[in-house]
Amino acid sequence: MAEIAEAVNPSLEWVIEMSETAATSRLDPLKWLLVVALVATAVVGNSYYADQSLLYRVLAMVVMAIAAGWVASTTVKGGAFWSLVKGARTEIRKVVWPTRQETTQTTLIVVVFVIVMALILWALDSLLGWVASMFIG
Repeated sequence: MAEIAEAVNPSLEWVIEMSETAATSRLDPLKWLLVVALVATAVVGNSYYADQSLLYRVLAMVVMAIAAGWVASTTVKGGAFWSLVKGARTEIRKVVWPTRQETTQTTLIVVVFVIVMALILWALDSLLGWVASMFIG
């Protein structure tokens, strides 16, 4: 529909997109209600069928979770969350991860620093305790 509007009048394209978004956002509360209903059904069903095999209950919960996730992803906020996840995955691929040697060295530095600070705080606590006992008697 947006392609037709652009062919007829390019300035009307944003009006079509806004109306499609508005129509989608009007159905969002119903979709979220369906998501809540699916999750509630999964939880109640898991309790109701507690005497059944754990495997079957877990499989049913996974299917219900996938269905609820799919319905949630069709909402405006769900679509925004999904694009955030895709963007995060792209950024993770760009990260230059440290080598094993760098990780080991950094970990050792942190451990040594923690031990030194623990000793300093222990000494300070002992000193302040000794000074307080001198005043108290």
